[in-house]
Amino acid sequence: MKIISWNVNGYRAVLKKGFLSFIETEKPDILGLQETKVWPEQLKKEEINPSGYESFFSIPEKKGYSGTVLFSKTKPEKFYGDIGISKFDREGRISAAEYKDFHLLNVYFPNGGQGPERIKYKLEFYEAFLSYVEKLRETKKPVIFFGDVNTAHKEIDLARPKENENNTGFLRIERDWLDKITDMGWTDAFRHLHPQKIQYTWWDYKTKARERNVGWRIDYFFFSPQALPLLKKAYALDKVQGSDHCPLAAEISL
Repeated sequence: MKIISWNVNGYRAVLKKGFLSFIETEKPDILGLQETKVWPEQLKKEEINPSGYESFFSIPEKKGYSGTVLFSKTKPEKFYGDIGISKFDREGRISAAEYKDFHLLNVYFPNGGQGPERIKYKLEFYEAFLSYVEKLRETKKPVIFFGDVNTAHKEIDLARPKENENNTGFLRIERDWLDKITDMGWTDAFRHLHPQKIQYTWWDYKTKARERNVGWRIDYFFFSPQALPLLKKAYALDKVQGSDHCPLAAEISL
């Protein structure tokens, strides 16, 4: 089973850049998009449910901002899109599903830009999400969560770590959360399989950073201890264009 995560920086924008052809080429079993910036009524029928997929959109209150969607070939037991805290849920940051053998959560974690209040919001979201996902772990069913975490974990995960120590996305307080979850048993799938590989998933548009590969690895798959034995492959599709992020894939065997 192939699962793909992609921050598309606008679903309607990426549709104009060959998104449906991307699905036909990659044929993911499950595809989670972040930062969709769209409401379903703004889309055509085939864009809401690409051929062969059932979709679940988590809709932000504000048009043109945030939002996630999960496309699935396999019908899950249920879809869900919130963690029960309105100040987070109204931004449409989670589209998730429970399948027979595992829980899967597609998450667009907040960006810490726009000042201290937004960093505070981001850290509060981190803790609220962790509390939620830890309760899912208590069910003993494997749990996988993925998406744009908006933080690079280690120095290997961005091109210029020293220059970014005081910038959101690489603040010690943000990285501490990633230390915390890995200490609790969550495994970063890509780093688990590729301990020393330099791989970025986001590049700044304004500075044409992708052309020079001056990037950040801020997109992740995390596996619970029960889910980790399912993991077979994890890799970035860094040749795929259309967004300032590239897609990230994980393959599992049930």
